[in-house]
Amino acid sequence: MYKELKKFKTGNSFAFTVNDSLEEVCNAPESGSGVFLVYDATNEEKELIMVGSTGTIQNDGTLKTKSGGLYDKIVNGHQFAKTGRKYSWPAQMKKENINALEVVWYDTFNAKNKVIPTFVEGQVLQNFLDENERLPRWNVAF
Repeated sequence: MYKELKKFKTGNSFAFTVNDSLEEVCNAPESGSGVFLVYDATNEEKELIMVGSTGTIQNDGTLKTKSGGLYDKIVNGHQFAKTGRKYSWPAQMKKENINALEVVWYDTFNAKNKVIPTFVEGQVLQNFLDENERLPRWNVAF
């Protein structure tokens, strides 16, 4: 676990296989904003393959969320030039021979914490870059 994430008490995880419905297994809140980390869980040693976030902070300090929050970003966010991760993740998993994903999410902006989601995403990606000299393979750019 990345040290930046230890302070967030609101979070959870779920497993996803190509035979699952992402809409059914995703347990992220529709009202939450924050970050999510996607791991290739095929082997015992999981590999971080993607980091994403949702929610923007306005100049008055309030949070602007897209309808559906973290749940919608994970399930319906665009990736691999396809509409919705609920379609693109299974296709990419088959292509890369990935048996299972583990998705870990954290609500970073709430009553207890007021941390900008993209800031946390950037911290995690920077640490990954420092350790691996590249971004996770499903992150195209940052």
